[in-house]
Amino acid sequence: MGKVDGTAVYSRDGEQIGSVHHLMIGKRDGKVRHAVVSYGGFLGMGESYFPLPWDELTYDERRGGYAVDRDVEQLKNGPSYKRDQEPSWDRSYNDQVSRYYGAR
Repeated sequence: MGKVDGTAVYSRDGEQIGSVHHLMIGKRDGKVRHAVVSYGGFLGMGESYFPLPWDELTYDERRGGYAVDRDVEQLKNGPSYKRDQEPSWDRSYNDQVSRYYGAR
């Protein structure tokens, strides 16, 4: 079993869009809810983050990373935040992310 944090994330067209920064896990059921993907910036400065519902990611052994069946613009136009502006991970924010990606 490998480490998930730091694993590359690729868009539908094969472009590396970032890497898994951390996972958000439900407190009550212990299930992974979101992978928070980091993108942009240099050495952690100017980095942005976008949460993806965990079921959006599929591990691609060929690339050694996760694939997302979305294009880059759709991902970057979705819910996101800057390093020093982390949202309150409450039900409202979770619902916003789920609505944007059309919860499965």
